[in-house]
Amino acid sequence: MAFRKVDDVEIIAAWPETPSVTGLAGKFQMSHRVMAARVGKLRAKGVKLLSPDPRSAFHDEGVVRRQKENYSPRLAVNVSNGTVLIGSDPHYLPGYATVAHKAFVKFCRELKPTVIVMNGDLFDGGAVSRWPRIGWEVRPTVKQELSAVSERLAEVEAAAPSAAKVWDLGNHDARYELRLAQVAPEYEGVAGFTLKEHFPLWRACWSVWVNDDVVIKHRFKNGVHAAYNGTLHAGKTLIHGHLHSLKVYPFTDYNGTRYGVDAGTMADVYGGAFEGYLEDSPRSWRSGFVILTFHNGKLLMPELVQVWEENSVQFRGKVINV
Repeated sequence: MAFRKVDDVEIIAAWPETPSVTGLAGKFQMSHRVMAARVGKLRAKGVKLLSPDPRSAFHDEGVVRRQKENYSPRLAVNVSNGTVLIGSDPHYLPGYATVAHKAFVKFCRELKPTVIVMNGDLFDGGAVSRWPRIGWEVRPTVKQELSAVSERLAEVEAAAPSAAKVWDLGNHDARYELRLAQVAPEYEGVAGFTLKEHFPLWRACWSVWVNDDVVIKHRFKNGVHAAYNGTLHAGKTLIHGHLHSLKVYPFTDYNGTRYGVDAGTMADVYGGAFEGYLEDSPRSWRSGFVILTFHNGKLLMPELVQVWEENSVQFRGKVINV
């Protein structure tokens, strides 16, 4: 089929009466693929070809609406004198609590933190992963994982009832809604189809900013120098998870001193969610979590709590049983 040439002006002029790729493709007797590409290029140039469909990302104020309904891109908190506990990458699985988690609950109870941040990947999502099963491995169901996360978070909530509770979304957490959006988009808006609905006591976001000086988010830079590169490029103290290393990198320039922090993992390094795909390879990971202490609004040197043995952690030169 020969298609007549249509210029951009015609597409823009026709859009108000026929505001869809399918409609325009029919109007100008063009293939849907070609029209979609043309409309995409116009939008990339800043032309506002808005969609009347409220489900579309190009619906008027659609992006803002979705952010308000789903996850805040940034959550700001202020801590003058107090502590912030950060637990990252627990990959909670049914049936047991790790040493790091038990210690985290203990420190919540004893330190009475102002803010608790769970820094992503609480929900592992093995059953809805894009990666196939390895052999006949058994993966917990989504329901079982949600129950496990709920049980573990209930322990944290009971240990620090007055603390502000925040959940930075991680890439594994995102599996829950990514899967639903792919296979059942018609169910958008149905109760229970967003992860945050299952955990109403926790504020969901992509990053937490403390006193505008400290940024906590699940991931930013990668590699063995991620902690250094994170604070270097962020220009702020930056605490990230994702890489499971548990380290602090002080960085000083003409603006003063800030820190790059890898929050490690609260999962068992050689167990749980990592057993299959890592093929029993060595891993330079550490199980533990991070404590931030603020004095008159200024961050002191971040501290690490690291799993020591089967039922203990090390902290400030002491071995503490949990």
